[in-house]
Amino acid sequence: METPENEKFRDSIGTINEEGKRAWVYPKKPNGKFYTYRKWVSYGLLLFLFSAPFIKINGNQFLLFNVLKRRFNIFGAPFWPQDFHLFVISMIIGVVFITLFTVAFGRIFCGWICPQTIFMEMVFRRIEYWIEGDRGKQIRLDKQPWNAEKIRKRILKWSVFFVISFLIANVFLAYLIGSDKLIQYITDGPFKNISTLISLLIFTAVFYFVFAWFREQVCIIACPYGRLQGVLLDSKSIVVAYDYKRGEKDTGRAKFKKNEDRSSAGKGDCIDCFQCVHVCPTGIDIRNGTQLECVNCTACIDACDHIMESVNLPKGLIRYASEDNIAKKAKFKFTPRLKGYSAVLVILIGVFLGMSFLRNDVEANILRLPGQLYEHKDNNIISNVFTYKLVNKTTSEIEDIHFELLSHKGKIELVTHKNFTIPKQGLSEGTLFIEINRAALKGDKDRLKIGVYSKDKLIETTTTAFLGPRSYK
Repeated sequence: METPENEKFRDSIGTINEEGKRAWVYPKKPNGKFYTYRKWVSYGLLLFLFSAPFIKINGNQFLLFNVLKRRFNIFGAPFWPQDFHLFVISMIIGVVFITLFTVAFGRIFCGWICPQTIFMEMVFRRIEYWIEGDRGKQIRLDKQPWNAEKIRKRILKWSVFFVISFLIANVFLAYLIGSDKLIQYITDGPFKNISTLISLLIFTAVFYFVFAWFREQVCIIACPYGRLQGVLLDSKSIVVAYDYKRGEKDTGRAKFKKNEDRSSAGKGDCIDCFQCVHVCPTGIDIRNGTQLECVNCTACIDACDHIMESVNLPKGLIRYASEDNIAKKAKFKFTPRLKGYSAVLVILIGVFLGMSFLRNDVEANILRLPGQLYEHKDNNIISNVFTYKLVNKTTSEIEDIHFELLSHKGKIELVTHKNFTIPKQGLSEGTLFIEINRAALKGDKDRLKIGVYSKDKLIETTTTAFLGPRSYK
């Protein structure tokens, strides 16, 4: 007896055929309530993505991830290398936040927020529908020989894809080097910044490869979050799911017949129209349960609801639901697992906010010059030479900077100048001498507390080690 198609065991991903070759996915153009919602969310996020590098708050770029110079701006707040712990905590908060929502609502991030999905489904596929037509026309175009129509449509599509990929690459570069520098490079002309142009073309090639050819394979093969969902989802997670209890019933799926009483015949509400399969951007059959490839894009929900409405059957055969909800009619509960993730998230946010409020606008480091011993001067004075580095994290200059000893009696002398200014979002460094009377020292290594003053205002304190004689009488 032959195994029904829907009950066959699947041991490969949906985009690989029986010969092990790439099975190209031709999704039908989605339409419906959820798709409309997704369009509004996607266009709002695209607007944010393209505008964020050019928005300034107190002179700081809204979002900046300059890895080479170790400069990061998150929501306008600058993070320097000295603030790396804050940056790490913020990234961990993001991971825990996504994890919490995955446990509760499955891959809702993938379907609604992920840039890969938004660009693929709301930009590149919509262009493809505009140029090549819907599913059927795309399949026929692929099968037909390279005639004038096919060449014209393919060249137009590839050209538009390349232009958009180049635009995305420019925005991506603005996040890395800063929008001001990017605009300066554009104004100067591409041939005056060959290295930047090469970087742009490399980014463009990567984006073009992803959206023109690799496509849904990113979500299925390359994305680590797709693998992570396998260990995060459970029977209580709300995902895009097919109600097999209602769809199958006693005799399983059956084609629709007009004026038929399906309920009395024991037939399920699924009429086996395959619309949910044709509309899926990753090429799976949602009726086979939660699968690796599903990104919770809701296209199958809209397609199924439209069919159910057409045949006068209740909507919701495919819907947002948990396995327990379908099998046991269980309602969503805030489980101990969700409470645990929520507690961790609240603690991390609290730690981040606390450390952010305690962060100073100026970071001071004073270190004794390596390899230098102390100097014994007249009047029993011990002198050490130090280097200092002051980082100004604000968008204003800090003027009239000087140092004072807070823990010992003594004096601090700068090598080159008495007072100085720290430039905005910059640093000042130099050399200084600290002189302390031998009688004021407690041992051969004393910890000094030093105050950094702007005019008469204490703006930062720091400590350093002072080297002196081992013993004296």
